Amino acid sequence: AAMQARVETPGGSVANTIAGLGSLGLATAFIGKVKDDALGRFYAQGMESAGTAFPNPPSATAAAPTSRSMIFVSPDGERSMNTYLGAGADLGQGDVAPELFAGGKILFLEGYLFDKDDGKSAFTAAAQSMRAAGGRAGITLSDPFCAARHRSDFQRLVAEEMDFVLGNAAEWTTLYETDDLDAALDQASAVCETVVCTCSGDPVLLRRGNEHVSVPVQKVVPVDATGAGDQFAAGFLYGFATGQTLDVCGRLG
Repeated sequence: AAMQARVETPGGSVANTIAGLGSLGLATAFIGKVKDDALGRFYAQGMESAGTAFPNPPSATAAAPTSRSMIFVSPDGERSMNTYLGAGADLGQGDVAPELFAGGKILFLEGYLFDKDDGKSAFTAAAQSMRAAGGRAGITLSDPFCAARHRSDFQRLVAEEMDFVLGNAAEWTTLYETDDLDAALDQASAVCETVVCTCSGDPVLLRRGNEHVSVPVQKVVPVDATGAGDQFAAGFLYGFATGQTLDVCGRLG
């Protein structure tokens, strides 16, 4: 069967979410790392021209080229991804200066960057800076493999630094080493204020303390599933940032 192919530039999931938030009218910024090469300059300029601030300029000293992902989409709408994290994976604590967070409301972190110690320290520093500035910090678990590789660090981050966490069913059950999704979400919501779980075509599950919400999903056969979770996150975060109820946040997603 014929396949579509596309190439995405760095930032990946969070950049897609930020683009969605910007289209809904919120002021947005992307804190990431690109090399001062043709792709990195193109990406930074593209973000700025689309209305998203790009405070870290392309780096002339980045050791790796700007990241990219090649995505093949099969006729059923599912995709296979070949991703090179490149310079983006080298984001470190020095790239998240505290002044970047002044006036911010929401920090949304990308779990893929947890693969290196520099990324872990950058996440902690960014979350603490955002919360110190009066905002809230959250993360997307990104992938079951990320949750499995860094289980204890992810669990600590969820419990100690995050105000909200988004993940799908496989990511949550992997993170807490259980086949029982409710048990996994119970563990998460016991230590984190707001917990969200997408379940593909099944209802989205949201928890905040004793409040449990299930939001129905209309099943479709996608043309291209790339970025579906990112756009859910954009809708949810728009509601979250504007003070909507948990149910409305889920429905916006």
